[in-house]
Amino acid sequence: MSSALMPYLANILFSDNTLKLKRALSERKRKRHRQAHLVTVYLCINDGYSYLLLQVLADFQKRFNITFDFRCVLNKQSDMYPAPNLWHKNAFNDGHYLANLYGLDFPDTPPTHSEKITRQACAQLLHWELQPGFLENAQVLFKQYWQGNHAQLTKLMDPAIANHVECYQHHLLNNETQLKENGHYLSAMLHYGGEWYWGLDRLQYLERRLNDLAVNTTASQVLFNLGQKYFCKHMTPHAVFIAQKMTAQTSPIELFWSIRSPYSYIALVRARQLAEYYQVPLVVKPVLPMVMRRMQVPTNKKSYIPLDTKREAGQCGIKFGKIADPLGAGVERCYALFDYAKTQGKGHEYLESYAQGVWSEGIRSDTEKGLKKIVQRAGLNWQEAKALVNNQEWRHWAQDNLAQLYGNDQWGVPSFKYADDYWFGQDRMDALEKSIVKRFSLTSQSVVAV
Repeated sequence: MSSALMPYLANILFSDNTLKLKRALSERKRKRHRQAHLVTVYLCINDGYSYLLLQVLADFQKRFNITFDFRCVLNKQSDMYPAPNLWHKNAFNDGHYLANLYGLDFPDTPPTHSEKITRQACAQLLHWELQPGFLENAQVLFKQYWQGNHAQLTKLMDPAIANHVECYQHHLLNNETQLKENGHYLSAMLHYGGEWYWGLDRLQYLERRLNDLAVNTTASQVLFNLGQKYFCKHMTPHAVFIAQKMTAQTSPIELFWSIRSPYSYIALVRARQLAEYYQVPLVVKPVLPMVMRRMQVPTNKKSYIPLDTKREAGQCGIKFGKIADPLGAGVERCYALFDYAKTQGKGHEYLESYAQGVWSEGIRSDTEKGLKKIVQRAGLNWQEAKALVNNQEWRHWAQDNLAQLYGNDQWGVPSFKYADDYWFGQDRMDALEKSIVKRFSLTSQSVVAV
């Protein structure tokens, strides 16, 4: 298909009207077959996000007239996890953030279990899938596993099952195949009416959808939006002003970023808003996208991420959907002019203009017409910029930025660093904001003490 047509096709695909149509057809099909509101839940025993999700499902089910279909998985799709050790480390730290945010149980240190015990626990869960009471049984098993209570965990498992794990391999394979064929790769996933909802971070979207369908059994509420609800509200403007006057030195927000990452688009806009509100410096450090670093981006990721970004962007009041993929020349031209934009004091304006253009306006940045529009509306001189389009010096700092990203024990974008704190993903803007507020408070206290 022509590159010129792709933005228009994407705009239709990711439009609100298309989403409404898909949901209407899904609901019509459910009613025609007289089916319950079925939510398929994919859980993994050694995934902290699954443990956290499991803790809220009983109350969630009380609030909505839904039925759960539980499917346990274990083996991760290797092509989906380019840095599995870093992913696990980040996931555990992230689990602490979510547990504190929602008042849930989570251990202080990662549990240490052998692969044998993990597979035995998974087999027990698979066995319970086909019996009543799965949710209650799974909650107990998950808790003992994540609290590292080996003795209690062993007591919960039927020896006949624990000693015959191989008998459950086809059952496990079926669940993992279904997850992949339905279009996903993560555990702690909920699947309802053709859409995916990841863990606590995306549960708010399922809440809203079920409320719209009048499936709620109590007053309509959205409880799982705390990561976004108080954005730029943790301190009043006056408190920020006072803190700034008492703060001798402010650490910058460092944003590791890619023009080809739609999540990075959201992160850039929100990080700029946060930096402006708290009057802290923002330093953007672009890196090459995975494909241009000779890495794989499997189909399921490429299909899910834009759909997920659409609802995240909408929730943040950011336009998204008319996409002109900048892969290749678009990325190179974006980075080639970044140094020039910074020398003109327009680095952030330029990157935001570029990201907005390729992710929400369908501007083809690989063309002179498209790039000119992006450059000029950022307040830059097109003739000066045009002369620098083939500059290759950016390749040095792009790889240096990547090395710094890895040095922060992160592997993907967008990632943030503020003082000594690190986060992965635009979902953690709330954690970043709390870190800024905490540093302001500590600095103010130390100044007062002196």
